[in-house]
Amino acid sequence: MKKLAVCMLALGLLLTGCGSNDEQSNQTKSLSDVKIGALQLAQHPALDKAYEGFKDTLIEAGIKESQIDFQNASGDPSNCQTIAEKFVNDGDDLIYAIATDALQAAANKTNTIPVIGAAVTNFEEAGVVKSNDKPQTNVTGASDMNPVKEQMDLLKKLVPNAKKIAIFYCSDEANSIYQGQIAEKAAKDIGLETSIVTVPNDSSAIQQVTESMIGKYDAIYIPTDNLLATNMATVAQITNINKIPCIVGEENMCLNGGLATLSLDYYTVGQNAAKQALAILKGEAKPEDTAVSFIEAKDCKYFINEKVAKQLGIEIPSDLDATLIGK
Repeated sequence: MKKLAVCMLALGLLLTGCGSNDEQSNQTKSLSDVKIGALQLAQHPALDKAYEGFKDTLIEAGIKESQIDFQNASGDPSNCQTIAEKFVNDGDDLIYAIATDALQAAANKTNTIPVIGAAVTNFEEAGVVKSNDKPQTNVTGASDMNPVKEQMDLLKKLVPNAKKIAIFYCSDEANSIYQGQIAEKAAKDIGLETSIVTVPNDSSAIQQVTESMIGKYDAIYIPTDNLLATNMATVAQITNINKIPCIVGEENMCLNGGLATLSLDYYTVGQNAAKQALAILKGEAKPEDTAVSFIEAKDCKYFINEKVAKQLGIEIPSDLDATLIGK
């Protein structure tokens, strides 16, 4: 009987020990111990703000900037692959990927490390989640889906006599194609004739393609296309001289020569991504169950480049609550 009691006690201690090890293995790391890889496709004000919003929110939560390994791919998708592989080999606890090429690279390199994307229009179209509502993969994040329909309404308001417009984007960007399809339908719904005009992923081709639109269109719509956003000044130099108004996808494109936009705030996009990351790092959520976040049109702001409006001879409607930039 005594031997049985001793055996039961030993078994109990063994089970207790195993239970403690299981608990320990299931515990998440302290925020002060996590390592985060941050991959940004290119240097651009909108993408920069998406990183700043993410970083600042993490720092407010107690994570040090030294825990974030920030890498910029300088606009080269092949660099995204190399950097993403580095993060995986480093054993990072989470990867933050800014822009579609960066997100796809990270998703291709790991199916176990949580990947949070930002400045990506449609995660489902990018092929990194099963659905935006329920990703069912190790990927989720914050969309920069802009209010395309409302932007098309803005074009009609500022250029009321416009009849034929070009929808202009890079043919290699999946999210630009997606936005272009929405823009095409929205334009037709308000009586505009549309043509899709694309440029390959080559900045040297932008000038020639832009010049090919002179005299053919009353206005141009450009979504949040990474290539054209980075080279908006090149586009605007041609369109503004030739009196072709450009309605663009976001604020910085407007600042760099576009006429107007209804823009979301990319800093807020970064903040939303950081909130998702923190919940996952704390063990409060899993990426596969975390819906992609979107910003509604009512939370976006109108911006008009006043200098461009004057150059084009466009009168700003008094009932349009817009911030004037580019004075």
